[in-house]
Amino acid sequence: MADQTVESPDAQETAAELDPAAQKNKQLLDLLYRLFGQDTFTDVEEPYGFLTVTTTRERIHDIIAGLQQDQELQLNFLTTMCGMHWPERKDQELGMVYMLHSLVHNIRLRLKIFFPIGDPHVPTMTDLYSTANWMEREAFDFYGIIAVGHPNLIRILNVEDMDYHPMRKQYALEDGTREDKTDLFFGR
Repeated sequence: MADQTVESPDAQETAAELDPAAQKNKQLLDLLYRLFGQDTFTDVEEPYGFLTVTTTRERIHDIIAGLQQDQELQLNFLTTMCGMHWPERKDQELGMVYMLHSLVHNIRLRLKIFFPIGDPHVPTMTDLYSTANWMEREAFDFYGIIAVGHPNLIRILNVEDMDYHPMRKQYALEDGTREDKTDLFFGR
């Protein structure tokens, strides 16, 4: 059997200090705090070494514009932007995730914002990144998130006359009237 020793907190801190990804994330977070203020960000996490912070939709455009123009970070690539629906979060049912990447320094940052489903408006990022055009159209199409200032906010994959947004979690995953998926047909 392998020896299962528990490391002391000091040993864990030392290991984190030696981890290059953790060091990059700490430097990035310190820079974010310096540029925009510590109270701008909440829910700071590092799932799988990927720095993730939450901010507000009122600040998101200025933050992303500042990060794109910052010569030290060079976060000049919008990897993805997508919508989210969390029906159990009161007054924060909808959200957007923005993933930025510095190709020069190999730094990645995930920014999240949440807002009520009754007010699904976010500022457009098409003035900063051309790729935001299609991603914002997709968020509108599937989640009903309206990118204010978007040059052509129309559905991208679904038909124009759809009056609902299919990725919201308010719809059943399967058709309850289907009979071909009952246990009777599978010998159970």
